Amino acid sequence: MDQNSSEPIDDTAELLQLCQRHGIAPDYYDIWGKHRRVPHHGLRALLRAMDVEAGNRSQVLASLAAEDAAAAALALRSPLPPVAVFWQDAGPWVLQLQAASREGRLLWELTEEGGGRHAAAVHDFHVVLPPRLPLGYHQLDLRLESPAGEQRHLSSTLVVVAPRRCYLPPRLREGQRVWGPAVQLYALRSGRNWGIGDFTDLAAVIRLAGAQGAALVGLNPLHALYPHNAEHASPYSPSSRRFLDILYIDVEAVAEFQTSAAARERVFSPAFQERLRVLRAADLVDYAGVAELKLAVLEQLYEHFRATCLGSPAGDAAGDAAAERAREFRAFQAAGGLALRQHALFEAMQEHFHAQDARVWGWPEWTWPYRDPNSSEVAAFARDKLPRVEYFEYLQWLAESQLAAAGRASLEAQLAVGIYQDLAVSVDRGGAESWAAQDLYAQSASAGCPPDDFNLRGQDWGLLPLLPERLRARAYAPFIAVLRANMRHAGALRIDHVMGLARLFWVPRGDLPDAGSYVAYPFEHLLAILTLESERNACMVIGEDLGTVPDEVRHAMDRSGMLSYRVLIFSRRHDGEFFAPQDFPVDALTTSTTHDLATLAGYWESRDIAVRKALDLYPNEATHLQQVEERKHDCARLLSALQREMLLPPELGADPQWPVPMTTSLAMAVQEYLARSPSRVLVVQLEDIFGCQEQVNLPGTVDTYANWRRRLPVPIEEWESDGRFAAFARRLAAHRGV
Repeated sequence: MDQNSSEPIDDTAELLQLCQRHGIAPDYYDIWGKHRRVPHHGLRALLRAMDVEAGNRSQVLASLAAEDAAAAALALRSPLPPVAVFWQDAGPWVLQLQAASREGRLLWELTEEGGGRHAAAVHDFHVVLPPRLPLGYHQLDLRLESPAGEQRHLSSTLVVVAPRRCYLPPRLREGQRVWGPAVQLYALRSGRNWGIGDFTDLAAVIRLAGAQGAALVGLNPLHALYPHNAEHASPYSPSSRRFLDILYIDVEAVAEFQTSAAARERVFSPAFQERLRVLRAADLVDYAGVAELKLAVLEQLYEHFRATCLGSPAGDAAGDAAAERAREFRAFQAAGGLALRQHALFEAMQEHFHAQDARVWGWPEWTWPYRDPNSSEVAAFARDKLPRVEYFEYLQWLAESQLAAAGRASLEAQLAVGIYQDLAVSVDRGGAESWAAQDLYAQSASAGCPPDDFNLRGQDWGLLPLLPERLRARAYAPFIAVLRANMRHAGALRIDHVMGLARLFWVPRGDLPDAGSYVAYPFEHLLAILTLESERNACMVIGEDLGTVPDEVRHAMDRSGMLSYRVLIFSRRHDGEFFAPQDFPVDALTTSTTHDLATLAGYWESRDIAVRKALDLYPNEATHLQQVEERKHDCARLLSALQREMLLPPELGADPQWPVPMTTSLAMAVQEYLARSPSRVLVVQLEDIFGCQEQVNLPGTVDTYANWRRRLPVPIEEWESDGRFAAFARRLAAHRGV
């Protein structure tokens, strides 16, 4: 057919070829095993999100040709890949150059991270590395030596040498099985916090848990959100994964609070104390109210810090202490470098533009020059507003210092694991991290998932997907930085949606999830870096492997020593019966439910189904009724499973029939059921210990459900007298060998 004809030309073969080059799957199997073909308009939209033109056949052919030419030119210009990954116990370690021929002699030199050097000539376009390089990140340089003996640098690559397995704490390596509570930090009540849990509350929970034989305390993500918009509360939709949510700062624990008479007078005034009383009594976190009070006082503390510490002369005890505090802050700034400065600069600019126009929700709404972090206008803003920029650095310093103190508390309490942190899949499209590295993200796509049992219409999470090729081109430096930031004070790190290291479901912006597809990531490289950072930071890794997880991911998790995340309500045999305790794997973390699912009491009462029905989240009534019936059968099956293990509470009798009420003793029996498993780690949600019915987060909702706001019913100071936490701990410790 004539290409100029008005008739459409089928470009399926070329379009699929282009998709294959960029790791876009043209089809996939959903959670029910149904084969789904991705519509062509979806494939073209995903390519466009990667800055690959594919709107018609001419563009597809032009993109293929341009990529062929670019690849050939790159191979000549830079014959080494950006990154080469080797496992410590594998060999030989050989790199093949991408160029087929070259005049002169090729030489290579490898500089170890610790300073050691190795050098040799390239033979047959292969670089044969020394067989016993230490773990770490090493640099390989390639040079061309002319016949006259002149040398010219050609290219460099990062050589990653990784351990085969992730770090495992000594007591777990010795075979001990451990347990710990999972905490939504914001949900903690105490008589001293300001209506939201804080880092001092975290330290208190750590001490309580350690005294009861727990090995860890699990947390929601602590990532930085938006100080200008505190109601943006989802910890899984962060502004940045490298920095912390400043609302978790305990204001009264800040050093400047002890020396600022103005701040103390403000906080202890009757009006301020009354507002705190209201915030503490609320059943839902009032994020806006908390932020208003905390930020007002923190600004006072910062001004006091600038006046008394920055530039303070030494000479007396007070002056020496102030000067030392200033030195610590400057050291924190230096260690944070450009990343910290850009984060603080984003905060200051977003605050500035939002004050001018409340509709400005993030950097895509800023005026053009300020959207570019390297523009002269941004540099001028940084100079003119330096005190405000440093204020946001000061807040990060306070948060980091208080989290570090909680980490030390876990060591003092002799927790076998320590703090168990959580890493979100990606970042919000309007936040600091996506502003500072715009070219690293697919700006016109979102991470999400296809339809499943809990979200029958699929999901668009509104998170920006990383561009795999650009991440690799940067030698994975952004990924390494995120891991280090989240492992620094943790003994364990949960990777949310761990299959995103291998493939991530992209949804074209403005379209429905059924137009999306899976995009492949350099899994082996990311896995190697994860194991290396795990070892270096002495941080165990748990992969949240729920949903349609490819076999390759589960196999890789198994061989790398990453713990699998096993949820009781999903752990079934083919006949629908629950796994017996002995059926759970050793290298696993087991839990009864998660923050995205019903609490144990809510599951038992079908509260989650009723809420989804009330919010019209079912595609039809038949699906709703089907889930109602399935839930009845599932609860009956769980009763039978507990009966087989002889764990039923005596008050239920020898052969109870559904329905029966969910009591504290029955909830304890469910946790004891999991405690009998050989899995290394058991995590118990505090909501299940205290009998909460409403779930923490209802996926698929934003404003129609109180996500990330529900507070625990029992203040920390009353846990001991309440007795439930200690009772659960005794039962679990009896099976966990503590």
